[in-house]
Amino acid sequence: MQFSHAILRTPGDPASGLTTATLGAPDKELSLRQFDAYAQTLRDFGLQIDILPPLPGFGDAHYVEDTAVVMPEGAIITHPGAPARQGEVESVASALAAYRSLHRMSEAGTMDGGDVLLVGKQFFIGETSRTNQAGISEFARIVEAWGYTVQSIEVGAGLHLKSIVNYVGKNTMTVSEDAARNPAFASFNHIVLAPEEEYAGNTLWINDRLITPAGYPKTLAALQALDLPITVLDTSEFRKMDGGLTCLSLRF
Repeated sequence: MQFSHAILRTPGDPASGLTTATLGAPDKELSLRQFDAYAQTLRDFGLQIDILPPLPGFGDAHYVEDTAVVMPEGAIITHPGAPARQGEVESVASALAAYRSLHRMSEAGTMDGGDVLLVGKQFFIGETSRTNQAGISEFARIVEAWGYTVQSIEVGAGLHLKSIVNYVGKNTMTVSEDAARNPAFASFNHIVLAPEEEYAGNTLWINDRLITPAGYPKTLAALQALDLPITVLDTSEFRKMDGGLTCLSLRF
């Protein structure tokens, strides 16, 4: 899939969001600098980007990926698994309406976009604390009509599927040691993440370029073997709130 656009949101109060990490509170000014570097990287990759303003009262709202899944056929507006985040979807839906027809999930199930990995016409969807089987089934009914297939993946550790599994081009995935044993990913080449570098599994592939978080030398060396252009970005403040590179944009 070739990407030409992305939607982002400027962080508001990043320390007020939800997190399972124990790394301390993020620094707001450093968060903004890291966000600006991310946005500029997408511009450098040739993407047209829309940056939404901060959303007062929603500390996680800059993790826009969780609110929608975008395909050429349309955009599915999700029903996020954390009740505190469900108020984020309307402003994102308004921004996406300029580019895609919208399909809204009901409240019967839950889904975070961070659990949704698309490779070609195949969706891998993590069943996690934020995405349940009812949500996966509802999503599947929509996208299967467009010719996609959907496979549910039980995620035992990590907030989202894309916390531990990502497609990085050339039929290759970054995978945790547990995910490497999952037969769902057997047809792909694997970059198996050292346990201390699992956070680097959230590497972002855009138009045969990669963005990877700084500070993970083993993963970086493995990615370099793919012979793709790589940009390394500091994401220290987003990691404190369980955030990563894929979380910060909706790409289409």
